[in-house]
Amino acid sequence: MPARKPMPIRPTEKPWKAVAALTGIAGLFIVLGHDGRRVAQLLVLLLPLLAWLAWPVRGGAMRWLRRIVVWLWVMAFALDGAARAYLLDAYQAAPDGALVLGAAANSNAREASEYLSMHWRTAVLWCAALLTAGACVWQLARQGRCEPQRPPRGAIGLLALTLLVCTAAYASKPWRRLHPIAFWANWAQSIQTLRAGWADEARSRNEALAHARAAAPTIAREGPSTVVLVVTDSINRDNMALYGYRRATTPRLVAHRKLHGDRMLVLRNAWSADASTLPALRNMFGFGQPGSSNPQHLLALARAAGYKVWWMSNHDDIAIEQQHARLADVVDFVNRTPGRASASLDGELLDCVQEALEDPAERKFIVVHLLGAHPHYSLRFPEGHNPFDDQVDAVEAGLIEEGRSAWVRRFRQEYDAALLYHDFVVSETLQLTRSIGRGDAYRAWMYLSDHGQEVGHGTDRAGHSPTTESGYRIPAVVWRSDQPLPMAAEIAQRPFRADWVGWTLADLLHLQWKGRQPGRNVLAADYRWESPALPLQVRSFTD
Repeated sequence: MPARKPMPIRPTEKPWKAVAALTGIAGLFIVLGHDGRRVAQLLVLLLPLLAWLAWPVRGGAMRWLRRIVVWLWVMAFALDGAARAYLLDAYQAAPDGALVLGAAANSNAREASEYLSMHWRTAVLWCAALLTAGACVWQLARQGRCEPQRPPRGAIGLLALTLLVCTAAYASKPWRRLHPIAFWANWAQSIQTLRAGWADEARSRNEALAHARAAAPTIAREGPSTVVLVVTDSINRDNMALYGYRRATTPRLVAHRKLHGDRMLVLRNAWSADASTLPALRNMFGFGQPGSSNPQHLLALARAAGYKVWWMSNHDDIAIEQQHARLADVVDFVNRTPGRASASLDGELLDCVQEALEDPAERKFIVVHLLGAHPHYSLRFPEGHNPFDDQVDAVEAGLIEEGRSAWVRRFRQEYDAALLYHDFVVSETLQLTRSIGRGDAYRAWMYLSDHGQEVGHGTDRAGHSPTTESGYRIPAVVWRSDQPLPMAAEIAQRPFRADWVGWTLADLLHLQWKGRQPGRNVLAADYRWESPALPLQVRSFTD
């Protein structure tokens, strides 16, 4: 057989044209699957191997290797973008969202083939787009420099700057884990972990329900009743006008407080015992002792006593869904994008709240889990609805006087705008609770945050803060439709722990069972306060 001729050397005078074209192809798919600053992050992660085209490679084998590696590299970004774009279009979901992870973990080869048989037209279109892109990339990947030639100084400087920026990007874990290879490898591992964990979580939920039934809880009140619990995320009471803040961040809740008088208790000294969501929720629904030898879960007790339970959420979190939400009779997750990049607004849940309140069940317990002001703050309110960014008011002046940086002051403006929108959503849940249902039914509503947030209060930073008081200072509000509580003014001044909220909710639900501890119910006459063990020294729990 005649020897195979080596691929001829075709020196490219301007390999940057090929780099630009390859970046454009990959960038198109990246834009389809990502938004915001993630597009720029993915483009930076894409560049290192493309820069290889500017480096001279003379050997035929090395040129083939470079061509293949560059093709695989670019197509990895294209496939990632295509998969994300399909999921966004079809389900408004990210690939690492609970909806997608759950569906993938719960599927087998037969179900996958059935799915493809239903959606083959869409699959063909995407495959055609990827094949076309792959052919173009294959041709462009051969256009790298082959013979050593001294490039212009400007090109050398640009290449050095590009590699420096790329090195910094790959050194950052949040950036690095966005790379398609890293992301989908972690995604596959998440599927395996989820499958392994489901059996344990299902067993735990069954045990919680069995344990609750063994406690034989009863409802110490006749007639229909509805209790709504609104749990939000990352709300610091110091930023609420309801608690004396100098910006009008909660006008609707302030109006409700004036309207309802002592039927609406604003607990002035409310604290979380945790600075992050998962432990906070475990404590809330586990009565502050989820790790005890004989724990109860509030949702399981409510169901065992005869309540129909709803869990509706704007979070996308598999752990929350498996540990708490799936204990409810009705589960509704409206968010399909996990983490800080989610732009799902809490108002999407209001229709779900209304539907639950209109349900004919006699006894209803409705849990509403909001994103609140979880970072990124700018995603927690509608675009263009920030009234605090156009002037220097008293709050802004105070932050300047305290030496807070410009970026922290900007975060404070966005945070307060998030609270203003949050005020609308929370107030609507209260209004719906008051107005929907039988006129003679007992109704109760409680609102609190899982933890606080530091936004330039005690230090020049913004975000979750386990080391400052702002990470634990939360709002807590109770409304009841029956007679105003005696000692309402005194109760409002009591220090309150969010990890004890289960006892207060049990009182609102009128639950009774052996092992109940009324001394931890903030509404009880014999309430006994104990300071939580926080990882910092708190000046006073009653300031």
